Amino acid sequence: MGQDHIRYDILAQDALRGVIRKVLSEVAATGSLPADHHFFITFLTEAPGVRISQHLKSKYPEQMTIVVQHQFWDLKVYDGYFEIGLSFSDKPEKLTVPFSAVRGFYDPSVNFELEFDVSLAEEAEGGAEITAYPEQQATEIQIVSVEKTEGEAEAKPAGGSVVSLDSFRKKN
Repeated sequence: MGQDHIRYDILAQDALRGVIRKVLSEVAATGSLPADHHFFITFLTEAPGVRISQHLKSKYPEQMTIVVQHQFWDLKVYDGYFEIGLSFSDKPEKLTVPFSAVRGFYDPSVNFELEFDVSLAEEAEGGAEITAYPEQQATEIQIVSVEKTEGEAEAKPAGGSVVSLDSFRKKN
């Protein structure tokens, strides 16, 4: 097999992070979440570019999960990161989170989840190159369609199959 000079693995991960960027951009533009949507975003607190208060960093030394639902403000989305205002124990905080630091994104209203396993050491060494290996050494993406009948929504496979990013990774 030939060498992957294009690095499809990195392109696929960047595309998946683009989903998060797009969703947050739409929320930032409208100032609110549509319908029952809300997000759990887990990120590495020690990743390069993450800016959180010392109090939060000491409470969450490795990673933390934020909930974007009813009370958030000043959501700003840029190419490589987002900023958001949230309240922790009635204390307002401003967080800056690079998309490369995000380990997980989950919208329970539609059971949509993306998961990345970001290595701090590899990220710091590699600069712009992001290496992500999910828990079982493969990221799976399943495209589903949601069919709504008489007030109930049901997710069904959309004629596709589960795609493993492992199949796109550079083989050493």
